[in-house]
Amino acid sequence: MEGSLRDWVWLSSIPGVGAVKSRKLLEYFGDTHNVWNAREDELRHLPFLNKTDILNLTSVKFKQNVDRHLENIYKNDIKIITLEDELYPLYLKNIYDPPVVLYMKGAIQAEEKYLAVVGSRRATSYGLDMAKKISYELAGYGITVVSGMARGIDSFAHKGALEAKGRTIAVLGCGLDIVYPYENKKLMESIGENGACLSEYLPGTTPVAGNFPARNRIISGISLGVIVIEAGERSGSLITANLALDQGREVFALPGNVNSMNSTGTNKLIKEGAKIVTGIDDILEELNICFTEEKIKDFFTKNLKDDRLFMGLDDDEKKVAECLKLESMHIDVIARKTGFSIQLVNSILIMLELKGVVEQLPGKIFKLKF
Repeated sequence: MEGSLRDWVWLSSIPGVGAVKSRKLLEYFGDTHNVWNAREDELRHLPFLNKTDILNLTSVKFKQNVDRHLENIYKNDIKIITLEDELYPLYLKNIYDPPVVLYMKGAIQAEEKYLAVVGSRRATSYGLDMAKKISYELAGYGITVVSGMARGIDSFAHKGALEAKGRTIAVLGCGLDIVYPYENKKLMESIGENGACLSEYLPGTTPVAGNFPARNRIISGISLGVIVIEAGERSGSLITANLALDQGREVFALPGNVNSMNSTGTNKLIKEGAKIVTGIDDILEELNICFTEEKIKDFFTKNLKDDRLFMGLDDDEKKVAECLKLESMHIDVIARKTGFSIQLVNSILIMLELKGVVEQLPGKIFKLKF
């Protein structure tokens, strides 16, 4: 499949001619330049095209627009990865409907191992903590964490990978010249420096609702598996999980409180056969991802912060901090787990805050600062 970048960008810009039709056109005509030059009478013989598709494919307007698209792409420092590019992710290339073009800010690497971490935009503190912790540990093992840079779980998945000095990929449902949501501007910049932001949409494409289910197929398609941290009954994360199953990927889910609306979706996934995640060992074993003893030693000595975090603490302070290693916790629960009085726990938490070990969330809930 040969063709200039101009031809590829043009094909990706045709409204109504999505990934499936584009791939069929490439299979029929051989390359993008032949598609560009296809005559109306040739296109009419193709049963997968409708009249509007044929009009758009032969329209002079869309061909004239390509130079403007290329100018926007280069002005925004965006790279173009086509289906024939060696860097195009292999797993994604082999799904039913791979994007013919990926637009990229940052860099992807050959033979990266990708795992998706997704979940609710309105996540609980427990969900956010676990998204960050799991992503931190996966990145520490050299796995690239993929998510959608949405509010909530997605953002914390990216942050966890970045804090481990690992790599992460954000797949957007808009053009790469648009920051969505806008509060993630700095996060998007960090992802571009330590991984990549990807989109199948041209610069200037706004984040309309219909773009996100299509975006989700890329998140699951590029990955070995999808880890759902928290999801309500109608969460978009369940769409990603179902797409993963259709694509032959593994689906993992974090079990949650049966009384929590945010765990309805994940608990349902588990009932339907998703693998339960209690730690990254569950994921690595299921996917048969192995690491050398040297790599494991390197991770624990250079990336995990627990030992450094607890240095200089007395025994009582360590006992309280240990309670918060897996999840955020209310002060009453900390007291119950440690056996300390509320008054003692309160004074210990004040000291831990002063030492920069914990931070307080609304409602007297505390979490470790990592």
